[in-house]
Amino acid sequence: MQVTPLTNALGAVVEGVDVRDPGDDFAAVHAALLEHEVIFFPGVHLTEDEHMALGRRFGTPSIFPVSRHLGATEPVLTTIVDHPGQANAADHWHTDVTWIAEPPKIALLTAVDIPERGGDTLWASGTAAYEALTPKFQDWLAGMTVVHSVEGFLMGVRKKLGDDGDDLVDALRRGYPPVEHPLVRTHPETGRRALMYSSEFMTRVVGVSDDESRAVLDFVGSWIKDVRFHVRWHWSPGDLAIWDERSTAHRAAGDHFPHARSIRRLEIDGDRPFFDPTR
Repeated sequence: MQVTPLTNALGAVVEGVDVRDPGDDFAAVHAALLEHEVIFFPGVHLTEDEHMALGRRFGTPSIFPVSRHLGATEPVLTTIVDHPGQANAADHWHTDVTWIAEPPKIALLTAVDIPERGGDTLWASGTAAYEALTPKFQDWLAGMTVVHSVEGFLMGVRKKLGDDGDDLVDALRRGYPPVEHPLVRTHPETGRRALMYSSEFMTRVVGVSDDESRAVLDFVGSWIKDVRFHVRWHWSPGDLAIWDERSTAHRAAGDHFPHARSIRRLEIDGDRPFFDPTR
C-alpha cells in the first residue's frame, strides 16, 4: 500500500490496496485515515453493496434522521444530486449532522456523475487550524461550548419542499432539540484537539454575551477558511473519499452549474463529542 500526502495539513492518496476486500490492509487504511484525516482512492468504482460493506468495516452505518422519521430501520446510501433545479446545499464549511447528540464519525463518498468542470470538494483540518493558534488563544477557546441547532438544516428542507415540508420540519424540530458540543474537540482515538465547526448549525457560544458569541464564531469561521488548512479534490467518476468527521470540516464547491453532479454518501455512527483538558 502506498500513501501519498497531498498537503501539509491533511489529505493523502492511497493506492495498492483493494478496498473491496482490504483484508489485513484494513488496519493500515484506518491508520492512514487517522493520520491524514481524509484519504482518496482514485477510480475504484464501488458498487452500492461494496460501498456499504466497506462502511461496515469502520463501524455502524448511520440512518439519517430524515430517513429515520420516514420509517427507515436500516441504513441506506444517500445519493446527492446537484443541478440548477436542485442547487448545491453544501457550499459552506460544515461538519455533518452536528445538530444531533452523537454526530457521525466517518463518511465515505464516491463519485457517480461528475461535471466536466467544477464540482470539487474541499476539506479543512480542524486539527491543523487549532494547532496553528497561539497557546493563549488555544487555552481561551478550549472549554467553550457551542449550541448546535437543527434550524439551519430545516431552512434547506423548507426551501426544497415548501409548505409540503411542514410536517417533516415540525417532527425534526421536536425530535432534535438544540444540543451543546465543545468548540475544541478531543479526538477519541488520537487524543489530538481540533476545532469543531459547522457554519449552518452553530447558533451561539454558551455563557457569553451575544456580541461575544458572534465574535468567537465569526473568528473561527474565518480561521477555518484559511487555505493553509485545506485540501481540494477534483473528482473523476469512481473516486472514493473517506474522511474523519471528528477532526475536519468540508465544503462542496457550487461552481459546476448548469451541469449536474451526483455523488453517493454513507455516514458511520459516532460518539458524543467531548473535550478532555488532560490530553
